[in-house]
Amino acid sequence: MRSQAAEIIRYVINGLVATVIHYGVLTANLSLLEFKSAGLANFVAAIFGITASFLGSRYFVFNRTAENLLQQAVKFSGLYGAIAILHGLLLWVWTDWNGFDYRIGFLLITAIQVSVSYLGNRFFVFKA
Repeated sequence: MRSQAAEIIRYVINGLVATVIHYGVLTANLSLLEFKSAGLANFVAAIFGITASFLGSRYFVFNRTAENLLQQAVKFSGLYGAIAILHGLLLWVWTDWNGFDYRIGFLLITAIQVSVSYLGNRFFVFKA
């Protein structure tokens, strides 16, 4: 149980680092590189954040590198693509169908996203 708690702490740290990288690249894209589109700037930044998250998960959080890097990257990408679709659909149902505040929905759905992401990484991508 102790190692699982340490793994969860590493997962949170990795998520925070990936978020800082995502936000930093987004800010640089808009401020320094003067992207005209915030959406495009965010898309590019997301690639950096997701890459940091993958590498951190592979080498820091789960530290399971026996499987081929490309196989894990494909699984990770598929998992994150599915999670992004799920996040969008749930927010759509929460806000557009039910008329609830999107900010509350975003927080609740993000909590679901973090849980699904951890479990998917642990048991599918980086198999425990």
